[in-house]
Amino acid sequence: MTTDKKQEPASDYDAGMVNRRRVLGDAWVDKSLANRNSFNSEFQELITRHAWNDIWGRPALGDKTRRFMVLSMLLGVKAFEEFVMHVRAALDGPSESRLTPEDIKEIIMMSAIYVGVPAANHAFGLATAVLKEKGLIPDAAS
Repeated sequence: MTTDKKQEPASDYDAGMVNRRRVLGDAWVDKSLANRNSFNSEFQELITRHAWNDIWGRPALGDKTRRFMVLSMLLGVKAFEEFVMHVRAALDGPSESRLTPEDIKEIIMMSAIYVGVPAANHAFGLATAVLKEKGLIPDAAS
């Protein structure tokens, strides 16, 4: 007897890992997993199950909207290392959820009002470095 039922991931962790790889890319996830150890492995499992399955797996908003939200919230809490990681992921993600440099600029501009000018100023510096690294903007203003 055959069934038309779609193959479900074996666990919340597996489903989260699918989302995590889709959003952040294999290279970043592989690097993160390679840095697991006895001290942080439970945390890695927790964020994969809950952030990447329970939240990124919800159907209502979609990845592109979540990317806007995550970048904004990371600026709000001044989590600049995570901000850079998500800027890279947003620029490199699947075409349907990829953000443009203009999108990222608008997120930072809005954050200047709602989060503060110092955070936005720092975010512009960080995002500019990523955009230059990827060849998406020239080294000097034209």
